Amino acid sequence: MVLLALLVLHGFLWWRLVRSTTRPGRSRRLLTLLSVVLALLPMGAVLARREDSAASTVLQWVGFSWLGVAFYLFVTLLALEPARLLLRRWTRRRPDPGRDAVTVAAAAPGGGGSAPVAGVVRPDDGVVDPSRRLLLARGLAVTAGAVALGTAGTGAYLANSAPVVRRVPVTLPRLAPALDGLRIVTFSDGHLSATYGGRRFERLVETVNAQRPDVVAIVGDLVDGDVEELREDAAPLADLVSEQGVFFVTGNHEYFVDTTAWLRHLPTLGVEVLRNERVPIVRGGASFDLAGIDDRTAAGSGVPGHGADLDAALDGRDDAVPVVLLAHQPFMVDQARAAGVDLQLSGHTHGGQLWPFDHAIRLDQPAVEGLSRHGDTQLYVTAGAGYWGPPMRIGARPEVTVVELRSR
Repeated sequence: MVLLALLVLHGFLWWRLVRSTTRPGRSRRLLTLLSVVLALLPMGAVLARREDSAASTVLQWVGFSWLGVAFYLFVTLLALEPARLLLRRWTRRRPDPGRDAVTVAAAAPGGGGSAPVAGVVRPDDGVVDPSRRLLLARGLAVTAGAVALGTAGTGAYLANSAPVVRRVPVTLPRLAPALDGLRIVTFSDGHLSATYGGRRFERLVETVNAQRPDVVAIVGDLVDGDVEELREDAAPLADLVSEQGVFFVTGNHEYFVDTTAWLRHLPTLGVEVLRNERVPIVRGGASFDLAGIDDRTAAGSGVPGHGADLDAALDGRDDAVPVVLLAHQPFMVDQARAAGVDLQLSGHTHGGQLWPFDHAIRLDQPAVEGLSRHGDTQLYVTAGAGYWGPPMRIGARPEVTVVELRSR
């Protein structure tokens, strides 16, 4: 499906930016070759994730950046289609009967004779002026290019800027007064990789610590590479400071790499992995349960023993005690509601990352970002801290969320 989408996208771009803006000849052939190379770049960037080298890093930056620009070229050209159709009338001129009225004699099968060819230009018809049509196509192409580059540039700046801090008060009716004001600082979707890490991830950890968390919750998709590649990038996790601990649940991207190695490595950085289990969070003699489950895709990942199991996580709990569930995908909220979970914290969606993908995400997930209610269960979806694919964010800033629990 991804390959098909890339072919359709680049085929449309070739049609509007090359075929429509050039005449047959050397320039068109060269631009067509360039279009093929650009179409291959995103696929090369995906394959390059398997390598740990300077060349791989460069290919990923170039390939994924081009993918972001190409996407907004596609969107802008689609938005300009009504204008193109309206202006098509301008590309026609009044015909010169002596020059444009053409009748071609055609021999009928088995005998002589002549017949007018279909589409003969009559003196009262307008005829296409190739120079006007070329000017229109080039004008729209330049407009689309300027909009796409401006949008992608803005998105790249925002994606690499400091995360915004969102403070979200959440009232849990069963929460004891002693736990009122407890802060769960959560983030997701760091996607540590060749294009995200280093100082940007250090800054994320500093932002989390600045909120003075009682609990830190990392809700999946932390990494996009193996431990050997990302050991130094993940090292700032050891600097996280929390009164009650730092907790992690797997996302779908943890199952694209050596999952087992990461689940062994994270505890050495002070990060406790919750796999279909829960821990009590205690303050002032009162407590609530913090539960965590494997990602929705874990069962099909091929990693032995992995799979989301909410029943196991909640087995034997005291129903009078509130439960906060860490689950990477918002999709799990229906199960959470049925199990009596008070609050679910999720990520996965990136808040859409690149507008208008937030609308497409709604086809698979019950919420894209923010706080929502599903029966008696509340769901908060963080927009994520990093990015996947294009190093850009449009309509969804990087985010760290401070969930402040309230008893009333």
